[in-house]
Amino acid sequence: MKRLYLLAMMTCCCLAACSQTVDYSNDSIRVVNAEWRTDSLDGYVFKSYHFGEGELFCSAQHLFVIEIPANSPRRLAFVCDTVLTPVSTLAERQQAYAAINGSFFDMDKGNPICYLRIDGQKMGENTPMKDDSINRKYYQYAVMTLGPTHLWVPDSNRCWEDILSHGDIMTAGPMLLREGRHVPQRDDRTFVTHRHNRTAIGLRPDGSTILLVADGRFKHKAEGFSLPELERIMLWLGCSEAINLDGGGSSTMYIKDKGVVNYPSDNGKHDHEGERPVSNAILVL
Repeated sequence: MKRLYLLAMMTCCCLAACSQTVDYSNDSIRVVNAEWRTDSLDGYVFKSYHFGEGELFCSAQHLFVIEIPANSPRRLAFVCDTVLTPVSTLAERQQAYAAINGSFFDMDKGNPICYLRIDGQKMGENTPMKDDSINRKYYQYAVMTLGPTHLWVPDSNRCWEDILSHGDIMTAGPMLLREGRHVPQRDDRTFVTHRHNRTAIGLRPDGSTILLVADGRFKHKAEGFSLPELERIMLWLGCSEAINLDGGGSSTMYIKDKGVVNYPSDNGKHDHEGERPVSNAILVL
């Protein structure tokens, strides 16, 4: 009962902040009370659940979650290759326990199009807006640093990350949650308002980390989320901070000894074989 009461309070706060009249209380309860398929692994937990047609946001959804407790020996790391490479391959090369896709990249050239620094070496920078070399793009308004994991909201200057001293920095976005509150999103972009496969990372107040992949582009099986829907999911999973990562056909979750556990959509089939080669990924080591 205490858990449901806290959930209801969080939902009310979110709705008040969003100034919307839609009642999401049944959706939030379904997420929290779902009988997740759960595997307790070496220092982290892997969970998944399939919501049938119409069960979540009036749609079918398939969610995959990695929970890393604050006291876990597991840590996050970034990896980047000079050629586009599947997440599973990037993870296996580093003998990672798990992995998800990372930030945005140029599918033709293969390079990151958001700031990326690994072990002190800059691997990518924020690409400029058209006719604007100073301000950052909409999907570059969230920054993650490691050691420990921290999520930041940068200012509009696209070179803001250069002032940070952290050895490992990944920029993506937009920010979904900040200090437990809704972060307003634009409503004039299909990137925000339409449903797509999504990948996100969030932090709970207790210091644990949440990695989420939501399948999409499979009607009646997994329709994906809009960004406002993704934000609510991260809130209902207990996150106070959360950011959106690259999504669509890039959305992939890999688990050691299980392989790709979600259903990437690049091959148009609802199987585990549609993995898209990507520029970078987030590893669980």
